[in-house]
Amino acid sequence: CTKEYPLQKKRHSLEFLRSIAHLRPRTNTIGAVARIRSTLAQATHSFFHDQGFKYVHSPIVTASDCEGAGEMFRVTSLSGDALIEATKNDDFIQDFFARSAYLTVSGQLSAEAYACALGDVYTFGPTFRAENSQTTRHLAEFWMIEPELAFANAKTARRNAQNLLKSTVASVLKENADDIAFCDKFYANNQLIPRLERLADPSLDFLEIPYAQAIKLLQQEIAKDPSKWKFPHVQFGTDLATEHERWLAETYSNNNCVFVYDYPRSIKSFYMRDNDDDLQTVAAFDLLCPGVGELIGGSQREERLDKLEAKMIEFGLDPNDYWWYLDLRRFGSVPHAGYGVGFDRLVAYVTAQENIRDVIPFPRVPGNADF
Repeated sequence: CTKEYPLQKKRHSLEFLRSIAHLRPRTNTIGAVARIRSTLAQATHSFFHDQGFKYVHSPIVTASDCEGAGEMFRVTSLSGDALIEATKNDDFIQDFFARSAYLTVSGQLSAEAYACALGDVYTFGPTFRAENSQTTRHLAEFWMIEPELAFANAKTARRNAQNLLKSTVASVLKENADDIAFCDKFYANNQLIPRLERLADPSLDFLEIPYAQAIKLLQQEIAKDPSKWKFPHVQFGTDLATEHERWLAETYSNNNCVFVYDYPRSIKSFYMRDNDDDLQTVAAFDLLCPGVGELIGGSQREERLDKLEAKMIEFGLDPNDYWWYLDLRRFGSVPHAGYGVGFDRLVAYVTAQENIRDVIPFPRVPGNADF
């Protein structure tokens, strides 16, 4: 190759390779990651097909903020003064969709509509979040696996999530042995393969602990030496930080995946079902994994119309914006539950990559949309 060719015969940093994302698939690391990513995607579809799930293509453009966080990319055909005026008055009647429209943050609400008709379904596609975050765990464009199970509760969803992870990781261990060995040698100090083999072992269930118990365990541990913690103040209602999640998965659970469930309703989304026996919590759960922290988040959905409407108002949402979602309850519903898997985080976990920007072909992050 000529001297101008960026990939010379030396070891390049992953940070440098991000600046030449169109050429980095030719390197050993990104090539291995790409092959493993492909296997994980195919294994995901195979798992749900074998389980009888139907695949639903949820829309990219939406008017609904599923998470209620407001960090969404606006989609508009307006420009100049017309856009300024529409934004000022929150009136987009002259826009392409005749109303405010955004890039989706989740396919969950669409999946619920089909789960109420077809039974178990799943979506698997790109989602977007306009969060100005430059961490190693966040992307502006990312892929989500989002199953929705009909006639199910949170415990049923947790078991399905466990089986999905075990099945997909087992496929990678079988089909990408050389690539996994490469990642293990250069990025995991020979600890990756044992970790993945333990995760994929069908005889070992993931641990499960209530959120309230997790808080007590963290308080006891932090009290030993608060100076070791970036966020030492933990109480009921605290949204767990990555260091808390990793301690629960790595130290307390002895490097085992652990479900934390029954979170405070104040820190979870409006659609999560309130627990009948504890009005402070919802039937929500997160799966915490060694080395990465949260990998999966899910819940049983609120199927009771009156409670869902009241909760929307409580959370500052206009029920009129979710009229069709409420129709799913108004015209007959069933108990249902689901979860979301951050696919890019799963790839990072399986390949032992510290930065999520190195596991997606062309990362989209604040200040960068090249290639």
